[in-house]
Amino acid sequence: MKILKIQALRGPNIWSVQRKKLIQMRLDLEEMENFPTNKIDGFRQRIEALLPSLYDHRCSEGVPGGFFSRIDRGTWMGHVIEHIALEIQTLAGMETGFGRTRETKTPGVYNVVFSYTEENAGLFAAESSVAIAEALIAGTDYDLEADIQKMREIRERDRLGPSTGSIVEEAVARDIPWIRLGTNSLVQLGYGVNQMRFQATITCKTSNIAVDIACNKEETKRMLEMNSVPVASGSICVDEEDLENTIKKIGYPIVLKPLDGNHGKGASINVTTWEDAVAGLAHAKNYSRRVIVEKFITGFDFRVLVIDNKLVAAAKRVPAHVVGNGADTIQQLIDTTNLDPRRGYGHENVLTEISVDRDTTDLLTKLGYSLETVPNAGEIVYLKSTANLSTGGTSVDVTDMMHPENIFLAERISRIIGLDVCGIDIMAENLTQPLKENGGCILEVNAAPGFRMHLAPSEGLPRNVAAPVIDMLYPPGKPSRIPIIAVTGTNGKTTTTRLLAHIVKNNGYRVGFTTSDGIYVQNHMMEKGDTTGPLSAEYILKDPTVEFAVLETARGGILRSGLGFSRCDIAVITNIQEDHLGLSDIHTLDDLARVKSTVARSVKKDGWAVLNAEDPYSIKIASDLTCNVAWFAMDEENPFVKKLSKEGKIVAVYENGFITIKKGEWKIRVERATHVPLTLGGKAKFMIANALAATLASYLYGFKTDDISLSLQTFIPSVAQTPGRMNIFEFKKFKVLIDFAHNPAGYLGVEDYLSSVDASKKIGIISGVGDRRDQDIKECGAIAGRMFDHIIIRQEKYLRGRTEQEIIDLILEGIHESDKSVTYEIIPKEVEAIKHAINSAEEGTFITALSDVVTNAIEIVQEYLDKENEEGTL
Repeated sequence: MKILKIQALRGPNIWSVQRKKLIQMRLDLEEMENFPTNKIDGFRQRIEALLPSLYDHRCSEGVPGGFFSRIDRGTWMGHVIEHIALEIQTLAGMETGFGRTRETKTPGVYNVVFSYTEENAGLFAAESSVAIAEALIAGTDYDLEADIQKMREIRERDRLGPSTGSIVEEAVARDIPWIRLGTNSLVQLGYGVNQMRFQATITCKTSNIAVDIACNKEETKRMLEMNSVPVASGSICVDEEDLENTIKKIGYPIVLKPLDGNHGKGASINVTTWEDAVAGLAHAKNYSRRVIVEKFITGFDFRVLVIDNKLVAAAKRVPAHVVGNGADTIQQLIDTTNLDPRRGYGHENVLTEISVDRDTTDLLTKLGYSLETVPNAGEIVYLKSTANLSTGGTSVDVTDMMHPENIFLAERISRIIGLDVCGIDIMAENLTQPLKENGGCILEVNAAPGFRMHLAPSEGLPRNVAAPVIDMLYPPGKPSRIPIIAVTGTNGKTTTTRLLAHIVKNNGYRVGFTTSDGIYVQNHMMEKGDTTGPLSAEYILKDPTVEFAVLETARGGILRSGLGFSRCDIAVITNIQEDHLGLSDIHTLDDLARVKSTVARSVKKDGWAVLNAEDPYSIKIASDLTCNVAWFAMDEENPFVKKLSKEGKIVAVYENGFITIKKGEWKIRVERATHVPLTLGGKAKFMIANALAATLASYLYGFKTDDISLSLQTFIPSVAQTPGRMNIFEFKKFKVLIDFAHNPAGYLGVEDYLSSVDASKKIGIISGVGDRRDQDIKECGAIAGRMFDHIIIRQEKYLRGRTEQEIIDLILEGIHESDKSVTYEIIPKEVEAIKHAINSAEEGTFITALSDVVTNAIEIVQEYLDKENEEGTL
C-alpha cells in the first residue's frame, strides 16, 4: 500500500460541516485491492489480539463487535485503516470516533477520512495506521505501545494546557469562536473587533503592572504587609551572608524559593540545618539570582482562585506522596500509585503520574530513606516539596468551607495586587476559621494560576472556573462574532465579493474582504495574491479593526483544508460551471456542487443562502440546506422563478431593465441596470447577474434598498475596483478589454458582451490552462473562433504537466470547429502578444485580452495609454 497524500482539514469541509477536525489520507491499496480481510488468513485473530478494544467499534452494524463482523465478512483495507487510526488515538488519550472511507474514481485508490483532536497526532496516526495494517497483513510483530507513547508525547507538546483548554471549551459551549494564535497557549476568542485574547489564564484585561507585582514576590509581600494582610516573615538573599543574617532573624525551619520562580521550581521547604539551607540556596539560584527565605509555616497548603475580584474556588493541595503498607518499597508504592486510572502522562487525566527527581531524592535523604526503603504501614512519605498537580500532587475542593472573612480577604488581595485572574497560596490549619485566628498566612499571589486542581479535584466538587473568565470577557449582550458573507461559485466570485464589500463599507462598517487578487481591509491591500483559502479568511477574522467580513471562498481551499470560519451569516453561490474538473477527485459538476455546497451548508440556521435559480446544480444544493434560501435570476419568466414567486419566496430578478427584488408578486425596483456602471450600460449580462446576487445578499442582511442603490451606482468597474474584470481602456482609435475569463462559461459571458460591441475588427488574445480537460480547452477555442475576427494565441504560463504545443493544438482544434473564417497567429509571450495587438490595431479595433495574469496585462496596456496621453498620439 502507498500513501499518496495526507492533509488536515480544520474547518467545515466536504465530509462534514459539524466535524471540523479531520485527517484526509489518499491511499493506494495497490495489490491489497484484491484482498479484502476475509481473504487474508488469520487477519481477524491478529487484529483482535493487537487491538482488542476495537470490539467497541460498532461500525455500520450498530452493535459492539460490529467492526469485527465486517472483517469476518470481508472489508477493504482502507476501512480497516480508518478504524485503526481512530482507535490508536483513543488509546493515546485522544478519544475520537468519526470516520469515512470512500473509493475514488481511480480503482484501488481511497480517501480515508477520520477525526482528530490534535492535528500532528492525527497526521502521525495516519502513517502509523498504515504501518500497523501492513504488519497485520504480513503477520509480523509491531510495537504498538511505542506508537501510542509517541502520540502521547505529540499531544502533550501541541495541546492546549488544561487551564487554557477549559476556557476554550467554555467558549465553544457558548458558541464563541476561537483561533489559536501560533503554537503556544495564546488564543483569540471571537472575530474581528469583537475579539478577546488570553494566554494560559492571563487575559487581555489583565493589568501588566499587576503581573509585574505578582511576579516580584518581594514587592507582593511588601504590598500585602502594607495592607494588613498576614504574610510569612523573611527576606531576600543573594549569598550565604544574607542567608545567615536572615536565619538569625527568623530562625528555623525555613523555606527557600526563587524570587522569580513558578510551579514550585527550585523550592526547598522545612529546612532545619545550615548545610541544607546552603544547598537550598544554591538550588534556588539555578532559577533566580535572588532567593526568598521565609519562616516555614506549618499547616496545609491551600490555593484560592479569585476571578474578576470574586472568589470562585478553593482547594487544599497535597504534595505527591505514598502511604506505606509495611511490605512494599517506596519505588513499588510509587509504581502502584501510578496505576491509578485517574493518573496519566502529562495532563491527559485528572492526576499526573509521580516521577522521581532531585526533589524526591532530597526529601527521602532527609528522612534517611531511599527508593528501596520499606515504610511502615500507614506511614505517609512525601515525595515532592510542593503540592503542584503537575508533579503528582492531589487536590481537595474546600470552596464551600471557606469562612466569610477569608473570602473577603482573598477578594481584597486580588484588588490590592490588581489581578483579574488571581491565584492566592495560603498556608493554614484550615480555611474554616479566619486566618488571624488560626495563624495562617499568605505565601504567594500568582498571575496565570492553573485551573486544573479546581476543574477536576481528587476529592470534592469540581468547579467550572472557566465560566467566570468568559463571563468577564463576554458579559451578557457583548457579541463575539462579526457578520460574515461568504461568496463561492465558478465565475463572478471576485466581482460579487468586491461589490458586496463596497455596499458594506458604504453602510458604515470597516470591512475586510478576500479575493483572488489579494486581502483587503477597508480597500487597503494587505496581502497580494490568490487569497481565497482558509488562511486568508482567518487573516481577516484575526484583524482587530474589521467589523464585517466578505470572503471569496474557492474550491481549492475547501478541498485542501476546509473553510476558515465556523459558520457564516450569508452564503452566495454565483453558479456551478465546468471548471477545474478532473482535479482532486472532482470529475463532474455534481462533484463540484458538493464542494461549493460546503459554504452554503455552513450558514447559521437563521441565515441565508443566496442561490442561482437558473443553475440546476444550485437548485440541487438547496434541497439539502437547513438555512433560509433566496434566489436570483436574469429571467423573470423562468418556470422555476415563477414557481418560487407563487410560493412567496424572495427572488432578485432582472426585469424591464431593473435590478428588482420580488417576494411573491410584491416588487422593489432597486436600480435600473443601465445606471449601474458594473454592467457596462446593461450590456454585460453576467455582470448584471453578479449585481443581482450582491443586491439580494445585502438586502437580506438588512441594508436599505436606497443605500444599496447608491452603492450600485458608485461602484465603478476599474483597475482599482475590479482588476481583471471587464477593464476597458479607451485609446483614441481603438479600445482594449482585459478580463480574467479562463473557462467556457467565462468566455460565453465575454462573447455575449462583445455581441453588443460595434467594432471594425475584433482581436482576441487567448491561452489555455494545462490542468483543464481537453474538451474545456477546445471549447474555449471554439467560442473564441466565434467572437473574434483575429486571434493571437499565447502560451507561457500554467502548462501544469502539458507541453506548450499540446495546449496550442487543442485551442486550434476548437477554433477550426467554430465554422467561421478567422485568422490567427501564435506569439508565446503575453507581453509581446499584447504589444503586437496594440501596435497593429487599426481605427475602430476592439482588442480583448483574456488573461490569467491580469496584473501584467493591465500594466502593459496602462503604460501604452499613459504614453498616448502624454504625447497626444500613440
